[in-house]
Amino acid sequence: MKKMLTLVLVVASAGVASAQASLTGAGASFPFPLYSKMFAEYKNTKNVTVNYQSVGSGAGQRQIKERTVDFGASDTPVSNDDLGAYPGKLLHVPTALGAVVPIYNIPGVDASLKFTGAVLADIYLGKIKLWNDAAITKLNSGVSIPALPITVVRRSDGSGTTGVFTDYLSKVSRDWKSKVGSGTAVNWPVGIGARGNEGVSGTVRQTPGAIGYAELVYAQQNKIDFGSVQNRAGNFVKASEAAVTAAAKAVTLPADTRVSITNPPATAANAYPISSFTYVLVYQDQKYAGRTKAQAQALKDLLSWMVTTGQQYNEPLNYAELPDNAQTRARNIIRSMTFGGERLN
Repeated sequence: MKKMLTLVLVVASAGVASAQASLTGAGASFPFPLYSKMFAEYKNTKNVTVNYQSVGSGAGQRQIKERTVDFGASDTPVSNDDLGAYPGKLLHVPTALGAVVPIYNIPGVDASLKFTGAVLADIYLGKIKLWNDAAITKLNSGVSIPALPITVVRRSDGSGTTGVFTDYLSKVSRDWKSKVGSGTAVNWPVGIGARGNEGVSGTVRQTPGAIGYAELVYAQQNKIDFGSVQNRAGNFVKASEAAVTAAAKAVTLPADTRVSITNPPATAANAYPISSFTYVLVYQDQKYAGRTKAQAQALKDLLSWMVTTGQQYNEPLNYAELPDNAQTRARNIIRSMTFGGERLN
């Protein structure tokens, strides 16, 4: 009887510990709708709470560098130049694929407009100022577009969505590359700033004549018009899970998964050209001040679930699942996580 009571107490204590398990993360707003769903489901099935703050990729990179969170999140990988500033080997775990789309609010225009990279660059350079500019109307014959001033909306915070968008513009516009360049934060020539994909979407929705860029799910959830973009094959493609997957499959994925898939080769005829992986950032060796092996194991278990079972939540929220090669690389990266040099289970 005493042995049975001891066993019951041990099991009960384990249950309490499990119920209290928690992890913290911060970063990209790009995957926030997906992560919200994933972490809610994970809590229901694994009894682990994940507190994720949608504060932008720049803040996510900074917080994981400062080790104030268990994981960071970013839509753009940390560059080779910046990796050395981190206090340990940083791993990039891809969790999903998504699209950055041009969103707009033009009263009286219900059509899905067509854009080229050059036109988007010139709008954001301040060269194209009216919606009925010849460069836009030429692409959209048959659509009556008013002579309405364009209000450019862009991110005010360090943003992976900005990194993806400006990476694309730098590939398709020499003028943009030389004058502005790419990054999670750039010196914008024109525009009004808003925080997060949420802020950009809200500002565009409330501002007649506005144009912005946001992750696909934000356009769809907010019922904001978004256009198709011409790819290198010359086709105008509207963002979708299939079109994003086509972009990913057209680009060689390195072992560490840090890659840009914007403006993929012309052989990818159906690819959407402003596509991206989104990443969770963690340290390979999880043993550092304030960390326990139990926390490290909980984080590894979460990541393993996100890139396998958790993938079922991607497509219902308009993100693409990881292709097989990306999932394989993600699982290999997660397996490499250690605690004090010892492999985690």
